[in-house]
Amino acid sequence: MASPDLDLTLLRQWLDKSETRHDHLHPAMASALAATLDGPRQPLAGEGLPPLWHWIYFWNACRQSETGPDGHPLRGGFLPPVPLPRRMWAGGRLRFMAPLPIGMEASKHSRVASIDVKQGRSGALAFVTVHHTISHAGQTCLTEEHDIVYRDLPQAGAAAVPAQAAPTDALWSRRIVPDPVLLFRYSALTFNGHRIHYDRSYVTGVEGYPGLIVHGPLIATLLADLLARQMPQAVLRAFDFRAVGSLFDTEAFTLCGKPSADGGRVALWAQNERGELAMQAEATLEQAA
Repeated sequence: MASPDLDLTLLRQWLDKSETRHDHLHPAMASALAATLDGPRQPLAGEGLPPLWHWIYFWNACRQSETGPDGHPLRGGFLPPVPLPRRMWAGGRLRFMAPLPIGMEASKHSRVASIDVKQGRSGALAFVTVHHTISHAGQTCLTEEHDIVYRDLPQAGAAAVPAQAAPTDALWSRRIVPDPVLLFRYSALTFNGHRIHYDRSYVTGVEGYPGLIVHGPLIATLLADLLARQMPQAVLRAFDFRAVGSLFDTEAFTLCGKPSADGGRVALWAQNERGELAMQAEATLEQAA
């Protein structure tokens, strides 16, 4: 199958396109995510929303007739109409300034910050970065740069991209056994209709993956949750993460962490059963005065 033409001039007409969403940070949603993550306690109204949990709010609740064949909203609305069929959450960079109180109102302003196309080993690639600012009562609570990558379907006979080995010096670890229930619950909480996470016939027969794909933001949230379990008093100020490979519901994976000697940073990563890296992250913590 030939790669579709990527008209960068057309796509860049979406640069600086923006939208603003408002939401109530309902405690029931936070409780549902805590249960999905198998957390030890339920968060309470008035507490700060745990890091990365904002992804369950500010839904893009498009009409059913406005969804595309992959279950996402039709392209060409807020995001540019990239013609490549595979879409993945590639990573992000988050900065935390103030708590987002559970049970209160908040706003999310989003802007398309960059659009680029490249030719990779597996074919054409398109990269879109969206900048988000989330605020409460007029105060910026966090900012996020969200990287999205679009790619073509694999070509017949193409060599697989070599896997990257994960570090072997973890001090923390937690084994996760993903299943369709976990992936469905997270899809429901984020109102994410992307079929790669729940429709096995679609993800294997159309996009050519071996199983249901574990959501990139779910993996990142689980890594931040590992940090919170190991260092419950830590205050997270920055969280940078990058997807390196995919994880599937066909096998368990392991969350890993290693704090720096001074305790100011924590290296985090997720790996599959063969020790291949799927996601790497770095958390920056507030240092005591």
